[in-house]
Formats: sequence, C-alpha cells, structure tokens
Amino acid sequence: MEHLFSKPLFLDHTEKNFNSLAIDVFRFQVQHNPVYGSFVKGLRKDPESVTTFREIPFMPVEFFKNHRVVSGERTPEIVFSSSGTTGMIQSRHEVLDVSVYEESFREAFERFYGPTEDLVILALLPSYLERDGSSLIYMVEDLIQRTGNADSGYFLYNHEELFHTLSRLREAGKKVILIGVTYALLDFVERFSINFPELIVMETGGMKGKRKEMIREELHQQLCAGFGVSAIHSEYGMTELLSQAYSSGKGIFRCPPWMRISIRDINDPLSLLPRGVTGGINVIDLANVYSCSFLATQDLGKTHDDGSFEIIGRFDNSDIRGCNLLVQ
Repeated sequence: MEHLFSKPLFLDHTEKNFNSLAIDVFRFQVQHNPVYGSFVKGLRKDPESVTTFREIPFMPVEFFKNHRVVSGERTPEIVFSSSGTTGMIQSRHEVLDVSVYEESFREAFERFYGPTEDLVILALLPSYLERDGSSLIYMVEDLIQRTGNADSGYFLYNHEELFHTLSRLREAGKKVILIGVTYALLDFVERFSINFPELIVMETGGMKGKRKEMIREELHQQLCAGFGVSAIHSEYGMTELLSQAYSSGKGIFRCPPWMRISIRDINDPLSLLPRGVTGGINVIDLANVYSCSFLATQDLGKTHDDGSFEIIGRFDNSDIRGCNLLVQ
C-alpha cells in the first residue's frame, strides 16, 4: 500500500531520534485519526506545543472497544479482536497495513532470541486457537513458518505428544522455544515433568476463567520445576498493540527500540511518575502508526533506571479515569 507515514520506524533509535519520530507520529495521528484527534482536542492540547514525547497525551486503551481507532481512511487488511467472556465488549484493532505488524514482531523477536531459522518454535495456545482474530496466533503462526523446521508447530491438548517432542528435541540438542498460555503450561507440568535446562519457556499470560490467579513467583516456580529450567520468559503484548516487550526472567520486561513505557499517576492520569514508583502503564508503540501509538493501559507497573519495567497487576475497575475526555 502507499504509506501515509513514510519515515522508518524499526531502527535503533537514539533518545533524540525517538523523540522526534514520536512527535511526528503524534501530529500525524492528531490529523488523521478522528478519535485520537478529538481526545487531544478535548484536553485542549496544542499539537504544535509538544516538544518531547513525555508531553504527548495517552488515550485510554478502552477506546478500542467502542470506536474505530484508525489513522487513515483505508479498508483494514485484518482486524484483531481481544478475548472475552460472553457478553463482554471486545477490543477491535483494525490494521490498515499488516506488513507493519509483521515487520515489528519479526524484528523484535529476533532482537531478543536470534535468527528465527535457528529455532524450533512449539506453541501451546489452545484458547487462542479456538477463537478468531488473535494477533498472538497471527504472530506465532508466522514465526513457526519462518523457522522452516518440520518440528515447529502447535499443540492443542495433546500433552503427551508435546512431552515426547520435547524429549526428542532435547536429545538432538535443538534450540527450542515453547510459547504457551499460562494455564495450559500449568496443565502440562501437572501431568509431565522434563529436565530440559536449555529450553526457553515463554508464558503469554492467560488464566481468565481457567484457574485461580497466582502470583508470578509461585507460577514461575511451578513451571521452572516442571520443565527443569532456571527462569520463565514472558511476553507483554495486547490486541491494541503491534509491538511486544519480552522478559527473560523474574518478570522484568524490555522493549524494542520503537516502544517505550512510562508510568502515570492513577489519581492524576495526565501526570507521569518517576522510576521505581508504581502507577498505570502508558505505552508508546510506534508500530501503531495507523491506529494510535499512545495508549494508557489498565496495567499497573513500574519502570527501572535501565529502561526495563515490570507488571505489578491490573486496575480493579475497567473504566480508567479520563475516558470521558473524548469529544463526541
């Protein structure tokens, strides 16, 4: 497609370069995204007065549930939707150019885990496979294909087959990543135990309605024991984002260079908090150039001096303060 926004997004951005690009994306989206433009206007924020990305307003992620959050007038190439129980309103992310998503997740994944063709990727994602519109399935399916390895693939509830596959790959000395929804990984280690220290186990979250919620330390302790690994990796992403952050253990996440995390005061959503202080997580995702790159999530967390961050929990209420700032 012909790009409305032509500047390169997926680079090793310096702070100065990231700042300049984020402001360009912000002004582009104010002009081309009616929903975000109205939100910014409702805050009486002059786009030309913004000189640093820390001054850019973050739109509540819930807007994806009730509005078409798109920057441009093209027909979407694909629509991703969030999971949810019957009767819940799902978020819908209309992706105008799916190649931007592909470039984002491919580039980020290889930055953290090396060339895809050197890997065997196994996926234990039953609840995601059983519904349509999952951005995670789109990503994992693409990565599996890009390994070019016949052993890469999905496992639904066939845990015994997964156990035998892991055992065989361990003996063959293969570099293996097992990506799994949290409750399915727990189901597996309750039936099987394997000592595979080189295995990378990546949990993607997901206990909703399947199991009681567990604190991260308890969850990772069980998974480490079941797989014989020293740490559990994690992926931080959501339907409304086209980039992912990754953790190689202890719940400490790092972003690719085109993604930034900041923390807002939950009692004053327009104010940002210093590092080490817990508050609401704001995300800048430049890959969202054709939707909205500046989102206030429902997650609670804190950032660290080295730019990493951790997730502490979620807001009890689903309605973030500030949603009513949208001008209808």
